[in-house]
Amino acid sequence: ENCKALESVHLPKSLKKVGKYAFNSCSKLTNIVIPDNVTNICDSAFLNCSGLTSVTMPNSVTSIGYQAFAYCNNLKNVTMPKSLTNISKNAFFQCTSFTSITIPEGVTSIGDSAFGYCNKATHITIPNSVTSIGNGAFSSCNALTSITIPEGVTSIGDWTFSHCSSLNSIVIPNRVTSIGKSAFYGCSRLTNTNIPESVARIGAGAFSECDSLNRSEERRV
Repeated sequence: ENCKALESVHLPKSLKKVGKYAFNSCSKLTNIVIPDNVTNICDSAFLNCSGLTSVTMPNSVTSIGYQAFAYCNNLKNVTMPKSLTNISKNAFFQCTSFTSITIPEGVTSIGDSAFGYCNKATHITIPNSVTSIGNGAFSSCNALTSITIPEGVTSIGDWTFSHCSSLNSIVIPNRVTSIGKSAFYGCSRLTNTNIPESVARIGAGAFSECDSLNRSEERRV
């Protein structure tokens, strides 16, 4: 933690997890290869590694912890393995150099604000294995133009896609029963969305400030 002069590190094959705050604020570290057999990248492991540009994870990692890569604002390339099942709260918060995000099949849960403020990401792929998307998970991804929510998702949380100001198209699956408060707040270019018959609750301000939303579509609420 706070080894601000550290530029490179070789992690041993015997490693099973990367612990909390292990490389927090190692601002000159530019790339990291996580060895086989690591299953868990713990909370804040690479928090605020502002020089980090590339991360390679093995096909053994199952969980990425709270704020594990938050504020890594030069991080462009992350290979997330098929073994991954959980992306925790704020895991990649404000990784502002991401241009695309591919979440692998097998992930079931995306935590609150996990990809919040990834504001250069134009394309995000969410696999069908995902059943839970947390509050603010993609908030302020303001280069994102379209999104398809997987069929297994039943609830869209509060602020989930708020301030995605370039978002013009979203597909909501037929199993969704609840859309949280301010879920699409400030999506000013959103012109069309389907709201399926399964939806029983739409939270306050869910589509507020969606200035381009076709009113006939909105009446389907």
